[in-house]
Amino acid sequence: MSENQPRRIVVGVSGGIAAYKACHLVRDLKEAGDDVRVVPTPSALNFVGAATFEALSGHPVSTTVFDAVDEVQHVRVGQEADAVVIAPATADVMARLVAGRADDLLTATVLVATCPVIVVPAMHTEMWWNPATQANVATLRERGVIVLEPAHGRLTGKDTGPGRLPEPDQIAELVRAVLDGADLTPDWRGRKVLITAGGTQENLDPVRFLGNRSSGRQGFALAEIAAHRGAEVTIVAGATDDLPTPSGARIHRVTSAREMAAVVEKRAPEQDVIIMAAAVADFRPVSEAGAKMKKGQDDAALMTVELVENPDILATTVEQRRQGAVPVGTTIVGFAAETGDADTSALEFAQAKLRRKGCDLLMANEVGEGKVFGQARNQGWLLGADGSVEEVPDGSKHVVAARILAGVDKLRD
Repeated sequence: MSENQPRRIVVGVSGGIAAYKACHLVRDLKEAGDDVRVVPTPSALNFVGAATFEALSGHPVSTTVFDAVDEVQHVRVGQEADAVVIAPATADVMARLVAGRADDLLTATVLVATCPVIVVPAMHTEMWWNPATQANVATLRERGVIVLEPAHGRLTGKDTGPGRLPEPDQIAELVRAVLDGADLTPDWRGRKVLITAGGTQENLDPVRFLGNRSSGRQGFALAEIAAHRGAEVTIVAGATDDLPTPSGARIHRVTSAREMAAVVEKRAPEQDVIIMAAAVADFRPVSEAGAKMKKGQDDAALMTVELVENPDILATTVEQRRQGAVPVGTTIVGFAAETGDADTSALEFAQAKLRRKGCDLLMANEVGEGKVFGQARNQGWLLGADGSVEEVPDGSKHVVAARILAGVDKLRD
């Protein structure tokens, strides 16, 4: 397949209330330039009609192996696919996949497919935790099928818990990441991972603040990949864009650098991996005004702001590990957003930062207008404490996240 040729993605839809979200998934993939074929189960059409899927995908919709027999459709769809993603995947369809059934077009397509197969479960919490379902999930994963973790949240009726379908844009990003080489093998089970994300804000008064630019997208992408690899993920998030919660992750919201430092200090001793992706403000005002400072009345205070240095969360955590407060086996990863100058490149500044901080890995970005901040893509260098430099080419933030976690794997092997 040439680089510019659309990727052929089969979206399987099984019969659950979350089937309506498949419409948004199809649109997301189509708008990214993919050629999408929808293969629903007969039950799925009780929730969303075939005409809707045909209009969104631009392809006819069939549920049976007895349509288009002259084209050997039940074989061709799976053979030609670059990826098969089933969203939602009910407990029933997963059980049929495990059994090797091929009694409808979707299950036949999966049996034929040699491309990545991505299953996105959606069901009630009790069904998800049922031993039969868990055994089926384990079997699918053993066979190389990628089974994503369900989201936690509101389910049918008044219930909440694990079993909710992740948002369509989350699924689409993960599908693209897998096609671009991201590893979602669930081999981080039992690991605890803490990730800081977003920017901190240091109040001048109730209206104004000093802060760093950050959307939080890279930190949340790291959490997404780590969660789907099986880790227990905690996010300490400052100001971020409106981002969906990664499946199963816990989020602690903070505002200032000192608040973030306090949460990290409390949680760090429990972690196997700590990734500092937040854009933490280096300084804060010495004092915060209790009321809004007004032009014409508080000009002196507004024109000259006295600052004091914030705690260095990354360096402090490394020092705590050295002193034994954080386990010596904890892997610590930092981030550096750098600009170069006439004498020193952004990479050289980042290498100097790694030496000062003493962390195990440092993801360095060259930032500036239109670079990295708020963008859907990232690039840079992954620096090791041993002096190694690995170029991280331009890719989605999920792909970059997978590269960073692969770097952690190398350290922990």
